[in-house]
Parts: sequence; structure tokens; C-alpha cells
Amino acid sequence: MKPPPASTSSSHDVLAGLVERVTFHNAETGFCVLRVKARGHHDLVPVVGHAAVITAGEWVTASGEWVNDRVHGQQFKARFLRTSAPTSIDGIEKYLGSGMIRGIGPGYARKLVKAFGERVFDIIEAEPARLRDVAGIGAVRAAKITEAWADQKTVREIMVFLHSHGVGTARAVRIFKTYGADAVQVMSENPYRLARDIRGIGFKTADAIAQRLGIAKTAMIRVRAGISYALTEATNDGHCGLPLEQLLPLAGELLEVEVALVQTALDLELAEGTVVADRVGETHCVFLARLHRAERAIAENLLRISAGDLPWPPIDAERALPWIEAKTGLALADSQAEAVRLALRSKVLVITGGPGVGKTTIVNAILRILAVKDTALELCAPTGRAARRMTEATGFAARTIHRLLETDPRAGGFKRDEHNPIECDLVVIDESSMVDVLLMQALLAAVPRHAALLIVGDIDQLPSVGPGQVLADIINSGAVPVVRLTEIFRQAAQSRIIVNAHRVNQGLLPDLARPEGDSDFYFVPADEPETAVAHVVELVKTRMPRRFGFDPIRDIQVLCPMNRGGVGARSLNIELQAALNPAGEKKVERFGWTFAPGDKVMQIENDYDKDIFNGDIGYVDDVDLEAAELVASFDGRPVTFLFGELDSLVPAYAATIHKSQGSEYPAVVIPLLTQHYAMLQRNLLYTGITRGKKLVVLVGQKKAIAIAVKNVSGRRRWSKLAEWLAITGSRPAAG
Repeated sequence: MKPPPASTSSSHDVLAGLVERVTFHNAETGFCVLRVKARGHHDLVPVVGHAAVITAGEWVTASGEWVNDRVHGQQFKARFLRTSAPTSIDGIEKYLGSGMIRGIGPGYARKLVKAFGERVFDIIEAEPARLRDVAGIGAVRAAKITEAWADQKTVREIMVFLHSHGVGTARAVRIFKTYGADAVQVMSENPYRLARDIRGIGFKTADAIAQRLGIAKTAMIRVRAGISYALTEATNDGHCGLPLEQLLPLAGELLEVEVALVQTALDLELAEGTVVADRVGETHCVFLARLHRAERAIAENLLRISAGDLPWPPIDAERALPWIEAKTGLALADSQAEAVRLALRSKVLVITGGPGVGKTTIVNAILRILAVKDTALELCAPTGRAARRMTEATGFAARTIHRLLETDPRAGGFKRDEHNPIECDLVVIDESSMVDVLLMQALLAAVPRHAALLIVGDIDQLPSVGPGQVLADIINSGAVPVVRLTEIFRQAAQSRIIVNAHRVNQGLLPDLARPEGDSDFYFVPADEPETAVAHVVELVKTRMPRRFGFDPIRDIQVLCPMNRGGVGARSLNIELQAALNPAGEKKVERFGWTFAPGDKVMQIENDYDKDIFNGDIGYVDDVDLEAAELVASFDGRPVTFLFGELDSLVPAYAATIHKSQGSEYPAVVIPLLTQHYAMLQRNLLYTGITRGKKLVVLVGQKKAIAIAVKNVSGRRRWSKLAEWLAITGSRPAAG
């Protein structure tokens, strides 16, 4: 590589050339690493910068500076990247074959360039019928190519608009999908709509566009949007609202404006109903309107369901209990029998407790007794894995909450609601600790008035990833009867997983001593991150499969306290993917990840069209470079992704403990080091340990485990559900 003269600190250097390879691209931030065949340089130049979309074969003009990176050496750091469609034959072929246009892979790119040369773009746009002159391109493929090209052109126009306003990180494809041809008009009139309407575009990106459009920092349209931004940021920590005394300075700080101006904007937002003022206890709070409505609706629906007669005839528990014991061959403990009695006479009941305390036994008994009374049952859980576990444990069919409610891809909501309720007499919700406010609102609205409700969950697990603390608020409100199970039964007490989970939950260190003989719980010490990573990879690839017979990809799940860092989920995914399923020729690199047949992947957003949801695990079956499609199986059902849609998938060899909620795996490996300090909390460690069914291995430092066990300071979540329930009607808790 020919470096520039000594003035490496200059930010006025310009580099131009052909993108040979996109080494890395993060669609969320736009950050990319490119290999560019640049004018005046013999070797390929590494270029780092930001671009909404970037494709091999494009011509790129970059302004920025040369830097000497300690790890990667000499590279060009672009402050600004401008791309344009290629004009050289080589560039055109790379561009067309990159997979960005559905229906064209490397093979068809070669054929098209051979047939039409430099005029190929004009032919696709102006004379698409001529595409069929190329061998292998029929009417269907030609139509796909033409449609995809038109979409790309609109996306490029949107990108030119964004680039002209200095924004290189915008999600051009999502903007186009949301607004279509009106995209530029929408962005010009109110760029803050982007933050509200489009996943992956935050207030900061919209704000950058607004400033380029000349919208002042103190403009009311900006400050008003900033209030929702501050409250939305708070939902990332589980809050439904914020105290006024926190919101005003937070918004002022985020927006860099006077608090008095925020107060004026807040008054306007309150008047319009975008946000709602209310009290939590004696604290004046402000809520996002939809979350405030959702919490209130949950309380109203819970109390509506709990009122009225039972949907089954009176049941003599003293006859039913011996019958179910004979049927199952299980003798119920006194606490379990009392829970069954209470369930048979309760319209709404909560059952909570940790592993090994008999929740499943109780639920099974209740369901079997009610089934012989011809009670119509519906079982559901937040994730596909949790629903499958429920089916296996009870013998009754269970579905995800989304499938029970029948997602409506066109309208974006659910077909089942208060006007079209679920047809049943009893709804059972398992893993309820992970159900957030908006999903619980939708579910309870669809429970018919006559039906009963059984809520099952572990209050000591992590609360939902989304806003609210629904299970905790319902239990703490005292508005519905609650059974708290604490006794570990004899068979469960033989499991070190269960015993150690309960020790952690009680604030005691788990037993980390080396067990004699085989066990289901181990601790592997590792004082340094590098050692921990090596141990994790060796355990998953070799030691656990050899000793216990686990499939390293399908049976073993690495669970991390956090995504970031050398022993975070992101870094471990790269290490484990390389060790367990190194990609061959049949692979696609998109959005910073490589995907190849055999890879374990996780869906990270709800997709109602594809009927897959955040947290679902799948396995890549095929990567079709010609059709620019990837096929992955979820619960044995094939789902097709265009390459441009792969930002909704990530490798899942490692995942965060938060993402594992509601799932159970045959074997779990949990790295815990002091570098995870920010996330080391008792409920996080407890949740991680309870995900393992047959084997749990902790890897790391005893000190980190001790920090997690001692830390119960989980932040308070600002929500009003417990109050709504207590205000509207209170009943004594049982159990």
C-alpha cells in the first residue's frame, strides 16, 4: 500500500476507487470496513467509515484521514463516504452479483454483463423484456429483477438525500419500506417521524437530518420529539414512565436545551395526549401514552376476568385429589394439594416459585381434572421454546402468545381481541415473568369474560426485556390470589442445578467444589478473559460432547451476562462459529455476520409475515447465492430470508441471559468475569442457571460469582400496574 505523505492528521485527504470487498457492515450503525482498489495505490486499501448500504463493485469517494491502527495497521478512516453505481465492466459484474438484487447471483451477473455490457443498468430499467434473451432468465426471474432494481433505485435516491444532509448511518431500506415513494417528503417535513416509525433509527439520527435541514436546536418540533425520545430511552431499562423530576433534566441534557423549554414542550405533548401525567405513590410521573393505557387496561381486564362465575361446574376437591394422584401415580404434598384446591375455585390465580418446587405437577393436576369436566383449555408461553416445554410437560398443546392471539401481518396487531376473543374456558400462561406490558395487555383483552386465568411464573427471574414488571406487580398488588411455592421436592433436591439455583436466590454462593463422579453442575476457574474464552470453546466443542454425548450446536447453549466485551455474546459467537461450523464457499456475509448452512441463528425482532418472533432459534438449511436467499428452519418449519433481511438474524452459539428467558437447554455454559461487572446481579445468575436442564457449567472467577450473588440492587422499574390493581379492587393473597 502506498501511504500518503507525513500529514496523517489531515482530515482533507480524499480517496476514490472500486469496492472490491465489504469485509464488515453493521446495518444498525452503518459502520463498515471495506477493501478498496483505489486510484494511485497498488494494494487494496482498508477503508473504515459509515454507509447505509454498501456493495462490492460500487465506486466510492471517501474524505477523511490516514491512521495507523495498532491491530490492523495503515488504513483510511473516512469521515464521509459517497457511493455511486459502478461504470466499469468489472465493477458492474461485482455489483450485480453481490446479492443486493434478488434473482441475480454471481452466475447471472456474468451472463447479464456478457449480454449487455455497460448498458446493463439501462436495459433493466428501460427495456426489461430483453432480460429474457439471457439463458435461464424467464418471466418470473425477469420480473423479480426489474422490481428489485426499481426498489434499489428508490433506495439510492433516498440515500442521496440522506448523504446530502450528512447522514451516512440511516437505514435507507427500512425508510423505503415504511414510507415508499413518499420517503423524501416525509423526511423533509418532519424528520423526527423516523425515530417514531422505524426500528434502528433513533432520535439522534433523525436529529442529525433535522439539523441539516435547518431545524434549530430550540425548535418546538425538536423538543417535543425529544420528550418521547427520553421516555423511550427509559423503556430500555424497563420503565413505563419516569418521575417528572428525572424526566425534565434528562430531556434537557439529551437535547442540550434549557429545562424551561422542555417544560413548555411537555405541556404541549400532555395537551395532545402523546404522553400522560400521573402519580406513582406520591411521585409525579410522566408516561408514554400507550404504556399508560396498557397498564390500566391490564388491571381492568384482570379484574373483569376475576369477577363472575367459574366456567366449570363445582368440583369436589376431596374426591378430585385422590383421583388425580391415582391417575398420575404421584402423591401431592400438602402445599401442592392446597394449590390445586385454590385453583379449582379461583377465576384468576398466580402460581410462582423456582425450579423443583412442583409448579409443573400442580399445573398438570389442575389441567387433567378440568379436562374431564370438558373445560376448553388454551395453554401459552412467550416463546416457542417455552411453549414446546409446556406441551412436553403437560401433554396438552401449547402455543406462543403471538400464535394464540393470531398475529395479523397486514394490520400489525392481533386478530384475537376484545371483539374476537379466544374460544376457551381457561387460559394458562407459563413463563409469565418475561411477558411485558404491551403483550400482556393484548393477551388479557382477548380472554373472554366467562373464562378463567392461570398465571404461572418465577418472580425471582429477570423481569421482561420490554417495559414493565407485570408478574411482580400482579403479585405485589394483592388483587388476585397467589400461591408461592418454596419447598424443593426430594427428587429435585438431588440436582445440583436446582440446589445451587436456590442457594443463589437466597443470597448464598453456589457450591463450586469439584464433584465426585458425574454431576449436573460444574465450575471451571478462569482468571483472565483469554483463558475463559479458550475454556468455553473447548468445553462446547470437545469436552461436553465427549463426556456427556451432547451435540455441540443443538444441545449446548453459551449464555453471557452481556453482549459486549471479549467474553460477551458477540465475541464468543465469532469464536464458536469458527470452531463449530467454519463457513465453506456457500456463505453470505451481511450486517457484520457470516451465515452458512448448519449455523445456529436467532431471530431478534418480531416478524408477523414470517411468523417468527424475537428470541426464536433456528438452523440455516441453505444459502442460495443466485437467488440471494437464505433458508433457515424454525421448529422444523423452513423460513426464507432475502439477503437484505438478514439484519433480523444473528448467530446464536452464544446469547445473552436476557435473551434466554423462557427457554431451557439440555446444557448451558455461563462465563462470569469481573469485566461483566455492570450486569452482575443475583436474578441474572439465577435466571442463567435455571436455563440448564441436564448440565450447567460456570466458567470464570469466584469473585465475579460472589459479586452477582450479593447484588440485589436491580433498578426500580417505574410502573403503575400494581397501583391500578390495588385501586380497583383488592383481595388477600393466599399461600
